[in-house]
Amino acid sequence: MGRPSRQLTHAADRARVFRKTGRTKAIAAALALLLLATGCSAGSSASVSPGPDTLSVGITAEPSSFDFTSSDGAAIPQALLYNVYEGLVKLDPQGRVVPLLAKSWTISPDRRTYDFRLQPGVRFANGAPFTAEDVKFSLMRVKTDWTISLKSAMDVVDHVDAVAPDHARVVLSKPSNGWLFSLTGRVGAMFSPTGVADLANHPVGTGPYEIASRRRGDSIVLKENPRYWGRKPAYRTVVLKYYTDPTALNNALLSNSIDVISALTSADSIPQFQGDDRFTVLQGTTNSEVTLAFNNRRAPLNDVRVRQALSYAIDRKAVLDLVFNGRGTLIGSMVPPTDPWYEDLSKAYSYDPAKAKQLLAEAGVHDLQLRLRIPNLPYAVSAAQVVQSQLADVGVRTTIEPLDFPAVWLKQVFTDHDYDLSIIQHVEARDITTFGKPTYYWGYDGKRVQQLLASADSGTPQQQVTDMKQVARQLSADAAADWLFLFPNVIVAKKKVTGFVRNQVSESFDLTGVRPA
Repeated sequence: MGRPSRQLTHAADRARVFRKTGRTKAIAAALALLLLATGCSAGSSASVSPGPDTLSVGITAEPSSFDFTSSDGAAIPQALLYNVYEGLVKLDPQGRVVPLLAKSWTISPDRRTYDFRLQPGVRFANGAPFTAEDVKFSLMRVKTDWTISLKSAMDVVDHVDAVAPDHARVVLSKPSNGWLFSLTGRVGAMFSPTGVADLANHPVGTGPYEIASRRRGDSIVLKENPRYWGRKPAYRTVVLKYYTDPTALNNALLSNSIDVISALTSADSIPQFQGDDRFTVLQGTTNSEVTLAFNNRRAPLNDVRVRQALSYAIDRKAVLDLVFNGRGTLIGSMVPPTDPWYEDLSKAYSYDPAKAKQLLAEAGVHDLQLRLRIPNLPYAVSAAQVVQSQLADVGVRTTIEPLDFPAVWLKQVFTDHDYDLSIIQHVEARDITTFGKPTYYWGYDGKRVQQLLASADSGTPQQQVTDMKQVARQLSADAAADWLFLFPNVIVAKKKVTGFVRNQVSESFDLTGVRPA
């Protein structure tokens, strides 16, 4: 692998700064070794010739398939949502629900019936017309054929009627404040009965792009959908290039191999781009909570005192400083500031190692050893080192196990729940609702939270805000997880490329507005 990469040098520098605050002297070496172990693949060159109609985008997490109906994780909708697949509605950059395939809709006074009027002249990429029958097929298929955890968003749907080719009516079994919002994500994607035979390899949507080719471990090529009903994309071809090594990703932009970095994974990279007049650095926010997950169903983590102790043991400001040079937001809950029920709970567990030791003693826990199983992504690797060091200060030993992401982490941690602790960036909007599902990988079974979530969904909009604030407070009191920080959105692009969404509020890396300067 040759000499140490720039990433390892930066990691060591950050570790030395961190060490000066009194933390473990081993962090620099350990961080370097882990980054070396997880970041040696730079990918190979894309198979599409560059040109004025081609855009190359560098991304870190590659999807294992194209089927987000059966595979969890954000990598698939990041590439396909809004670009290949569209829904009746979408999120605008301010996080508001706006029309997409539905040009308008009305809601009945009892808030159970939604009438959608569809855009005219829409066709799928395979030529099939998009009609209300496809709305019915798509929404009901979530209930019958989807296997991922997010499918529960459609449980509230009683039935769907195709009133006319351009008029779909959805009837809910009860009022739901969250249902329309859920349609902005992957569960709202529209499918054709003629386009679901091989979703893993051949997705068929109504979006401005369709899949042209794929090279596993390297790239996905999107080409313009000639049947697209809306405004044609500015770039006829988009190459999504995947890099597991952030230094290789940065170098690809510096050497003109790509045009855009979809999201910087390290703040150390920012100065080299800000100081170069070839590039624009665009910084905004996300709804992506970087979370230290506790396996609530596994002893001794099923004891709230132990989870509280671990929360008091973590200096989240130090984590954020090392991982992203302080860029990002300390939040203390699964609620980002862009949600209407946000409250700053970041001081609920102020850094207090003495309190952590006291709680562990009260719980009768000594010589605790935990497995910290993380995705092999830069932010998780860096954060894990800080967490390991700080937990060691209160007598908790951790073994860090980087897992290939998404495939291995999703299988072993998310699906099989084979972990004690993990660190993961949760990107789905309003995913605090996952704490209402005892079978979710948190293993959290809080009856009051489940009741509050149900009340929030079925009550008035004001009641929703009130109840959701109570949900966040209860989760904090129970130390159901430890929310380290909210990930910033930092896009770097050549100055000739504009139109990016500053705030990453949806699952999609939305290409629809990207255009030449």
